[in-house]
Amino acid sequence: MDVLKVRYGSPEAAERFCHSLKTTGFAVITDHPIASSLVNQVYSTWADFFKSEGKYKYTFKPESQAGYFPFRSENAKDSPIKDLKEFFHVYPRSELPDSLKIETWNLYNELVKMGRELLDWIQKASPENVRQRFTMPLSEMVVGSEENLLRVIHYPPLEGSEEAGAIRAAAHEDINLITLLCSATAAGLEVKDTTGAWHQVPCDPGSIAINAGDMLQLASKGFYKSTTHRVVNPTGVDAKTPRYSMPLFLHPRSEVILAEGVTAGDYLKQRLLEIGLLKQK
Repeated sequence: MDVLKVRYGSPEAAERFCHSLKTTGFAVITDHPIASSLVNQVYSTWADFFKSEGKYKYTFKPESQAGYFPFRSENAKDSPIKDLKEFFHVYPRSELPDSLKIETWNLYNELVKMGRELLDWIQKASPENVRQRFTMPLSEMVVGSEENLLRVIHYPPLEGSEEAGAIRAAAHEDINLITLLCSATAAGLEVKDTTGAWHQVPCDPGSIAINAGDMLQLASKGFYKSTTHRVVNPTGVDAKTPRYSMPLFLHPRSEVILAEGVTAGDYLKQRLLEIGLLKQK
């Protein structure tokens, strides 16, 4: 499975990026303008947050989906087993501890800016008949969106007594248009090819992995595929090491029409119900 590494700023960057996204659902961006020092600082401060009891003061409310989600809050769609992770949802509406605000919001804004540029690449590289399926340019769908989400994830060390079949993140597809994933602090991310085989996604320090989500698949009527991926459990010494990751999920504004009769807001609500983060009233 040929997930391409694409050097940001190179003349062929947009073409290579879209080719990889179309054929594998993933691409890896290198030499991009987001400073590694900023990413590392955000990881460091959030690691301290997850170690503290103060995290429970920020426990999420289902109606807002913003804040701290305790360990084993989420399951993959159609999976009865909860993932081995805790996480924090950073939306424009999120309340953050003072010690985290500056660096986190700086990274959030940088990733959203880069994501809009990548959506422009997709828009321009798509065939005309595919572009006509979009109800508006892709990058305009996310302007001012209150649903653009930075999820800061902590996968604790494994204890050896985990439920059978439980892994750090079960096989799933993302809900949104595209996801930008800063290189995680440890390996484990895998992508599934069309034959059902799993492949490790290359994401070296300083790189950003990008994948297509269900909303892009829906809006493009299947031209771009939302690729199944997972985070597997480490073994040996690595099993005792925590893992942190920070995906930025680019979401359209709630009123944006993805396909006939389907708004982004309605689609998101249905998916949140399916993965256990929203309860049916």
